[in-house]
Amino acid sequence: MPEGGSSTYAVEIEGLVRAFGARKALDGVSLTLPAGAFLSIFGPNGAGKTTLLRVLTTLTNPSKGTARIAGLDVVKDAVELRDRIGLISHNPLLYPDLSAQENLEFFAEMYGVEDPAARVHDLLTAVELDHRRLDLVRTFSRGMLQRLSIARALLHRPEVLFLDEPYSGLDPHAADILDSLIASVRAEHTFVMVSHDLAKGLELCTHALILAKGRVVLFEPRENIDPDAFAATYRSTVGMGVA
Repeated sequence: MPEGGSSTYAVEIEGLVRAFGARKALDGVSLTLPAGAFLSIFGPNGAGKTTLLRVLTTLTNPSKGTARIAGLDVVKDAVELRDRIGLISHNPLLYPDLSAQENLEFFAEMYGVEDPAARVHDLLTAVELDHRRLDLVRTFSRGMLQRLSIARALLHRPEVLFLDEPYSGLDPHAADILDSLIASVRAEHTFVMVSHDLAKGLELCTHALILAKGRVVLFEPRENIDPDAFAATYRSTVGMGVA
């Protein structure tokens, strides 16, 4: 871990700003998240949720402020950080003309995964795709793609796992698989999830964040949250939209 890194916090954000021209998608976001926590992020469309995830996963640089994940700066330590995080997003980040097994084997080699054959087999079994392991990914349904992208994100046992609407496009059975996977690996990771589903997000989280117009409206540990009051606060932000 670089000098100045933190072993206490998995996520440290201070004064984070991301501007697109005159519009600030993130406007002074600050928070700290303990290692092993599960953060659920809520907010209306245009609130800055996905922009925040893109900054934290090194896909977009901030305009101002700092962010550290697992003690690593998202800008200065971006290359090293990518080996220690996982991302599940609307883009499955898979190669359509490779099989499910070939996709995972490729990423296993890229990340230097120990005993890659066993790890790939275990994850394909966990997401119930072992019977389709030799089929090309372009033949998969949306739900199957999402399940395989979950296996890809978990492959290298990332310290922090980012999830952007991970339940989107999943049928009930696939959602149950994701629930089981999260439960089985929860102790091994810190989670940061964007969701529009208040019930699911609050069920999973240890901490909850509401963003609106790129600003923090509420950030609290789950034990301090009354679900009815939280829902009312969330509803009050929905009409705010884009800054």
